[in-house]
Amino acid sequence: MAHLRVLIAGGGTGGHIIPALAVARELVARHGAEVLFVGTARGMESRLVPAAGFGLHLIEVGQLKNVSLMTRLRTLVDLPRSIFACRRLIREFKPAVVLGVGGYASGPAMAAALWMRVPAMAFEPNAMPGLANRLVGKRVQAAAVNFPAAAKWFRNCEVTGIPVRKEFFALGQAPARPSSAAPGPHMLVFGGSQGARIFNVQLPRIIVALLDRIPGLTVLHQAGARNAETTRAAYAATGADPKRWRVEPFLDEMPARFAEADLVMARGGASSVAELAAAGKPSLLVPFAAAADEHQKRNAEEMVRAGAAVMLEEADLDIPGRLKEALTGLLTDPERLSRMAAAARTQAHPDAAERIADRLVALAKGHR
Repeated sequence: MAHLRVLIAGGGTGGHIIPALAVARELVARHGAEVLFVGTARGMESRLVPAAGFGLHLIEVGQLKNVSLMTRLRTLVDLPRSIFACRRLIREFKPAVVLGVGGYASGPAMAAALWMRVPAMAFEPNAMPGLANRLVGKRVQAAAVNFPAAAKWFRNCEVTGIPVRKEFFALGQAPARPSSAAPGPHMLVFGGSQGARIFNVQLPRIIVALLDRIPGLTVLHQAGARNAETTRAAYAATGADPKRWRVEPFLDEMPARFAEADLVMARGGASSVAELAAAGKPSLLVPFAAAADEHQKRNAEEMVRAGAAVMLEEADLDIPGRLKEALTGLLTDPERLSRMAAAARTQAHPDAAERIADRLVALAKGHR
């Protein structure tokens, strides 16, 4: 096969761009492909793609979801220009196939690919596809999704899962927790790289009661760089034993943090959910209520359906005792946690990046 060129379009959040980078690395390593990304200056791709050593072409495209009417109108007026910019890029780069991963730049690039009859494949990490993928889903030549619930929106769809770092899968094969771990249960509270304000507010309110009710419990809380000091101060003000809780702005080596945890309290982002599945970790999920199309809630519901997680909505955390009771019920029932861990592993897809890359190569070959 002649030199393979692949254009990857989209981004915005880490949930879109981190899996896309894993697929790009796979395309380079196993298929010798040349990969170019197209995204926007305000998405996470503007930082992560160049840092990973890939080229990034920026286009201007606005938002359509969860914005004012004026912003939507401006986006619609600018849309033809962004589609033509993608047409020019496709003409210059000459990709054999285009992968749309959702997010701002995905729509115009996929529209341009379909217009120019370049094979296009959609990747959807969430149980409820975003707007860009819903619009092109039935027109693309192929699709890869993380949740079976998303498949109905696409043509020629395969459930591949989300690419996740191999270290997380290694945890899924290991015992629930290292034998050197502390005698009581350990909980990881993780609100994504920025932290979750609702976790930062609610956990200190219940920490004393939680530590009293669960002998030996220890808590590691990732609060985000901007809120770590205030969250740490809120914990300290309760008088809770400082040896049993720790607040950090950011956590490196997440697989190691997952390994130590008996329970993870997290949001419902696609990447977080995929990491929980890969690591075989039971979770209490609190989806971000303002997420577009309630996609975090849909992701969490899929994990609950599988028996891998318990879900509380943000409004539930305002009900006195609700969060404390949910956490106590989980952390005092090791057998239940063990069943949830096994259920989480059934949702894992260790070969996601390889399968997505192979489908792209097959599409490109078929077109040629």
